[in-house]
Amino acid sequence: MSIMLSERLRARISQLGMNVAEVARDADVNRSFVYDILRGRSQTPSLEKLKRVGDIVRASPEWLLTGKGDIEGDDPITEDYHNDFVVIQSVSARASMGGGIQIDHEPSRGRDYHFRRAWIRDRLGAAPSMLRIMAVDGDSMVPTLHAGDTVLVDLNQRSPKPPGVFVLNDGMGLVAKRLEYIPMSDPPMIRIMSDNPQYTPYECLADEINIVGRVRWFGREM
Repeated sequence: MSIMLSERLRARISQLGMNVAEVARDADVNRSFVYDILRGRSQTPSLEKLKRVGDIVRASPEWLLTGKGDIEGDDPITEDYHNDFVVIQSVSARASMGGGIQIDHEPSRGRDYHFRRAWIRDRLGAAPSMLRIMAVDGDSMVPTLHAGDTVLVDLNQRSPKPPGVFVLNDGMGLVAKRLEYIPMSDPPMIRIMSDNPQYTPYECLADEINIVGRVRWFGREM
């Protein structure tokens, strides 16, 4: 199983008992440079900056990128690493499948969930730090989603190409809907649909909505 740059750097920072602010400060790089790597947004970072980060975590850029370079001390990526569980943050805000839930402040943190690291990486190709768990309410996405279902949202995937189910803020609050980019539209338009046929699809300008992320998984209590 391949290990991504984000995972190697995160594992090394954790192994050394450091945090992102310390690494960025000591390497003389912006925190955003380190955060973009850890969130999986930067797969090919500046080698010059990556070397500075590597000097601080005492690992060569080659090791960070491929796992085959030099590292001081023990390699944090052990055989058991693939079977470890990773914590996915849960937010207590609930996405409506009807009229929307208004969020007036930063959603508070709910109960954390644990997923196998290898499944997150190999099946979803996602960065754990950019995944969130939340519950959904309403009936507009029945039969796909039911009220009380738990969804795993990928904050890195905010484009409805390809179409899929997303959590978005439509101006009224958080909603879970099926989104589809309307081809050839100028300005860009997005079709917002419910899987429940009792709800009418509608269209809006792409810049009129804020897509939070794509739903990658859901769970349901029986």
